[in-house]
Amino acid sequence: MSQALNDLTQALIDAALKAGAGAADAIAVRGSSVTIDMRGGALEQAERAEGVEIGLRVLIGGRQANVSASDTRPETISTLAERAVAMAHEAPEDPNVGLADPDQLIRDWDVSALQLCDPAGEPAPDALAQMAQEAEAAALGVSGVTQVQSASAAYSGRAMHIAASNGFSGGYKRTDTGVSCVAIADSGAGMERDYDGDSRVFAADLRDPAEIGRIAGERAVERLGARKPPTGSYPVLFDERISGTLIGHLLAAVNGASVARGSSWLRDKLGEVVLPEGLSIIEDPHRPRIGGSRPFDAEGLPTRRRAIVENGVLMGWTLDLANARKLGMQSTGNAVRGTSAPPSPGTWNIALTQGSQSRDDLIAEMGTGLLVTSMIGSTINANTGDYSRGAAGFWVENGEITYAVNECTIAGSLPEMLKAMIPGNDARTHLSRVVPSILVEGLTLAGT
Repeated sequence: MSQALNDLTQALIDAALKAGAGAADAIAVRGSSVTIDMRGGALEQAERAEGVEIGLRVLIGGRQANVSASDTRPETISTLAERAVAMAHEAPEDPNVGLADPDQLIRDWDVSALQLCDPAGEPAPDALAQMAQEAEAAALGVSGVTQVQSASAAYSGRAMHIAASNGFSGGYKRTDTGVSCVAIADSGAGMERDYDGDSRVFAADLRDPAEIGRIAGERAVERLGARKPPTGSYPVLFDERISGTLIGHLLAAVNGASVARGSSWLRDKLGEVVLPEGLSIIEDPHRPRIGGSRPFDAEGLPTRRRAIVENGVLMGWTLDLANARKLGMQSTGNAVRGTSAPPSPGTWNIALTQGSQSRDDLIAEMGTGLLVTSMIGSTINANTGDYSRGAAGFWVENGEITYAVNECTIAGSLPEMLKAMIPGNDARTHLSRVVPSILVEGLTLAGT
């Protein structure tokens, strides 16, 4: 498979150069997936998908164009290359686009050390069905659960190869197996639902499906009787399930494309304090068995461990080659791409420094306020960091959870929220985004 994808990318590049491109890079992806949904103890749906996708970027001077297809016949590749070259001639000129210099490219890498592909291979459909069935049965076994909206198990496998006319050529395989369950509880006066799930590179690392179903059921029952909280200024504890969204907003603001456009509320903050002292955000693309790991980026540059924020101070942007050139900097090896678009900046595995307090400790510390377990919608002003999101969770009085909450809005200023946050110690370290529960004081709640 790897050789076949390598041959495809080389054929795309050769066709582009023959059609008149000055330079080119190409990506080929072969994927397969199986999804099993169970309902009422019986198979509700089974899906399998397989296919190959190819993408070609051509460069002519400072102009570029990207084309993609799912047809890999030689005549299609030739037509694709000709169309890409014609499109590039009409594209606006950008002096910052271009391939990596040969001395920037990764030389050696060890994909096996990252353990991105489960050697056990694709599980049998019956095995996936059993996992989904166990999750559903466990959820239905929770008192108060009336039905299971969905119980699913899925497997996906992808092989990817990237090559460029500057001499780079490399690829790897990755797998993912997951189980999820959505349970519904009904007290007669209202219906509530909640979920749980797990996804791993190695199927053997998955949590017990019965545990996933049980937790989904318990979470749904806990939400019964939800009502709006009081309006006012209160501390808010972002549960570990959703706390990563706060850090995600910061990561979006340090994305080099946003900074280069001038549409980031952090654009003038390089070298300044953005988190409390002692807190860091570390990116590490070399963690074994983690979905965000990879040896090189989409432009053939080596990935590396780096501090995005160190001891509270913003250390740098997330950059691909083009945006690094716009900003007069060097790429951080963070280019990502699919088949239908050219490279752009993206982050790999990240981890926020964990605190010393448990979630229960933070609940006790907050006194009276809101524990948020789910969020909907998003209004984030990219230029100012003004923050407003719909939320649901639990109201806390005197350090104890008292009732479920829904239909409320949280508002504040992201820069101030991040500077004042207090992290817990409950982050799940097997995730690509390792972020614990986060307590933020003085946010505005709109409820009753």
